[in-house]
Amino acid sequence: MTLAAVLFDMDGTLIDTEKLWDVALRDLAEQLGGVLTPETRAQIIGTSAAETMEIFRVALNRPDLDADEANAFLTARMVELYAAGAPWRPGAPELIDAVRAAGLPTALVTNTNRELVDVVLGSLGPDRFDVVICGDEVANPKPHPEPYRTAAARLGADPAACVAIEDSPTGLASARGAGCAVIAIPNDLPLSPDDLVGVTLRTSLLEVDLPLLRRLVSAAPV
Repeated sequence: MTLAAVLFDMDGTLIDTEKLWDVALRDLAEQLGGVLTPETRAQIIGTSAAETMEIFRVALNRPDLDADEANAFLTARMVELYAAGAPWRPGAPELIDAVRAAGLPTALVTNTNRELVDVVLGSLGPDRFDVVICGDEVANPKPHPEPYRTAAARLGADPAACVAIEDSPTGLASARGAGCAVIAIPNDLPLSPDDLVGVTLRTSLLEVDLPLLRRLVSAAPV
């Protein structure tokens, strides 16, 4: 089997946005009359918008929380923060450009909603991705395999011929469940041994290149 496509997570993998989410989530907690604890923040990393609202509802003891209203506040705050600039993680633009220069299709696969993704794409470069799958455009966001299966299908590729690159347990579970070869690049959230089963671990995208991507799909030693 030969490499057919490369599928990239966005937040925490390609761009260092988790600190921006820290600000927006903290502001939302204050808006709701509470405080964002480190434990709650860790729970939220990699989740969908609906899951984030449920975590807030429980953590802040707000059974009356209006999810639509809270999510609108969070989205508006993130639009402001994204618009100010979302920094690339080391090696990210170079890797994407190398993959595309080799004639390989790429997809952006994220649990972030389309409204925010469109803002980020303005700086990432929408022409860098053939397909973009957002969290509010699938029935089952990560950790379900649907986002990665959908990305591969839209590219006309067998998931087993795709490499997915992720940073969070949620994303790793989604990509692995879809049948992709998976590379983990840890960021803010520690990865457990269970998270890394069947996954290739690298400390930075600077350690990922085309020969590695091809070897992962051909099942040659890495």
